[in-house]
Amino acid sequence: MKYEIKEMEASDWEQVKNIYLEGIKTRIATFQSESDLPSWEKWNQDHISSCRLVATLNSEILGWAALSPTSKRPVYSGVAEISIYIKKQCSGHGVGTELLNKIAAVSEKNGFWTLQSGIIRENTASIELHKKCGFRVIGIREKLGKMENGIWHDVVLMERRSKVVGIND
Repeated sequence: MKYEIKEMEASDWEQVKNIYLEGIKTRIATFQSESDLPSWEKWNQDHISSCRLVATLNSEILGWAALSPTSKRPVYSGVAEISIYIKKQCSGHGVGTELLNKIAAVSEKNGFWTLQSGIIRENTASIELHKKCGFRVIGIREKLGKMENGIWHDVVLMERRSKVVGIND
């Protein structure tokens, strides 16, 4: 599959939102609910503008990755939480691996030394993807989130530390 990874643009939002919605419907990709899907304005406000990517084939978006800040405190300026979503029919074609590796590289160019992710424990594919791309499990938070259907889920905490930004100074 020949696809391109490029910076996300506002005009990509409709396709990005649909891929996000597909993830929401799995009930293991996020605690976000369909009824609480953000607008572009809200999503844009909550994510770091320099670290947003989409994988595209012609004009179709196959997946996306973006970073959001973990804190407003300056001491955490190089720490971000990653979100990555791939269209179901593109799973297993390397899109997620390439996107995750690329956003890690982009994050380092933008001064980030730690990427973290909280993954619902049942989402084993995402956990394995993150491990493949240099993330490690640092803990598990038990019954951290309760879905609309009343089911509690554990969250696997994972992180990737940069080998090139700041932490080895």
